[in-house]
Amino acid sequence: MAARIRRRLIRGAATTALAAAAMAALSASQAPAAFLADGGDRPGDSQPDDIALEDTATGGSPYFTDLPPLNDSGDEGGSPDTQGGTEAGIPATVLQAYKKAANELGRTRPGCNLEWQLLAAIGKVESGHARGGAVDAFGTTRSKILGPVLNGDGFASITDTDHGAYDGDTTYDRAVGPMQFIPGTWDTWQADGNADGKKDPNNIFDATLAAGSYLCADGRDLGTTAGRERAILSYNNSQDYLSTVLYWYGYYKNGAHSIPDGTGTLPTHRSDEPSGSGDPGADASPKPKPKPSPGPSDTPGTGGSTPPADPTPPSQTPTPPALTVTRLQNTGTGRQSAPQGHMFAEPVTVKAADAGGKGVGKVKVRFTIVGATDARFAGGAADATVTTASGGTATAPTLVAGEQTGTFTVRATVVDRPTVTLDVAATVTVRLADALTRVDGGEALSTTESTEFAPGLKFKATDGDTPVAGTGVTATIVTSADTPDQVTAGPHFNDADGTAVRSVTLTSDSAGLIAVPQLYADATTGSFALRLTADGGKTVYVTLTVTAAPAPDPTPTPTPTETPQTPAP
Repeated sequence: MAARIRRRLIRGAATTALAAAAMAALSASQAPAAFLADGGDRPGDSQPDDIALEDTATGGSPYFTDLPPLNDSGDEGGSPDTQGGTEAGIPATVLQAYKKAANELGRTRPGCNLEWQLLAAIGKVESGHARGGAVDAFGTTRSKILGPVLNGDGFASITDTDHGAYDGDTTYDRAVGPMQFIPGTWDTWQADGNADGKKDPNNIFDATLAAGSYLCADGRDLGTTAGRERAILSYNNSQDYLSTVLYWYGYYKNGAHSIPDGTGTLPTHRSDEPSGSGDPGADASPKPKPKPSPGPSDTPGTGGSTPPADPTPPSQTPTPPALTVTRLQNTGTGRQSAPQGHMFAEPVTVKAADAGGKGVGKVKVRFTIVGATDARFAGGAADATVTTASGGTATAPTLVAGEQTGTFTVRATVVDRPTVTLDVAATVTVRLADALTRVDGGEALSTTESTEFAPGLKFKATDGDTPVAGTGVTATIVTSADTPDQVTAGPHFNDADGTAVRSVTLTSDSAGLIAVPQLYADATTGSFALRLTADGGKTVYVTLTVTAAPAPDPTPTPTPTETPQTPAP
């Protein structure tokens, strides 16, 4: 299995220029569109230029720019609510608030299609999930989270609107709470998310419900790319902000899990401090920016008339990295396989190498899905471009199987050398049931010897919340769940000829339902079990009990005697 690479794109020691370059490289390679649920256009195409910073939820306040690990899609197995690596951990109370708000708005504003993962992405970017879950039992932050003074110095200029009630500043406003509402916006969208009779921007339940309502404003459908992007930009009208939120949204869509409050990973890099503040709860304020180095026109005595000399003579111009690549190597990715609708366990990783086998960095590699398949990279894209690391490796986004089964190809191509390619085979297999659930409402079945059990025993095969059609299920009569040996006497089915059989093969219908044939009891009494095993191994048991028939009454019923009739006189 290819090594799982964990790396942060913007390091604490990076300069502003390096941070910008890292963000640019990421945007050019694994663009946030790779995480869009419907595979729409690239972020920014719907940027609402008419939204002023002071009209956004945060007033254009700084946000955390830390990005999720590129190649940490989570632990193998588990559901989207339980899997994921270290960065996928969300403090329990904060995660509860995200889900509660999404469920509430799903009920009150079903057309909005708000997902809790989007709230989680914004909460991560705004406050690092309330400083890593530093909240009390009711969801209120243990100390206030305040943005910088919005005095126009690098941010919007918003004079005081709340008389300092929320932010403690009677001159200018500041963003407040885990979702970073400016006071004026909070007054409009405030909510009571934990039903305690208060509307507090410092409470994660209140703030998250308000944020969800804000995102759903103007009839937005967040299930579409355009609706989702416009909602995010209405929160903070910044292209970089949009990209960062979309990365976290996609990351949490691939897997997240609950961790204890107060143990969340703390972000360290703010948009106004590329080298990182080191404290997501710090009282933020704008920092002075260094003056730029003198350019040619600023150099005394030159007047800017003499251009700087080219430090690299033409004869020594370095060869572009892509032109030194002679082959792409598979770094160990095996044959890819996943059931319908599931993520593939291992991303495709290749190495761009020169003639001597040395890895070549800064090479753009395009991964393309080729063949008759509806499989896509996470978010719906059929291709993605990734820039190789210093060692020459490039890892494609996570593959997600569609509903079409069969084999296809993931093709890696060096962008500037289209003849340098590598193909990796991938296969989508039939969806397997991960649950068999009884739907007829009963539990154990019982009857008396030589009679029938109650009819209508029915199960449903599902994969998560998706019904699994066409899956094979074997129903067998065994001694018990603890010692599941097939019996030769006791409960049975009847075949077409009326002969007793104790194992039958069934198939789920289009709704995933499996109707169990009529069960009969012979003269053998005792306890037994019906075992159902679906393709893939999921097994459930139903206890069957056969009791003796009641003994007949030993006292015969007297036969009435006929009374002779006396003839009439």
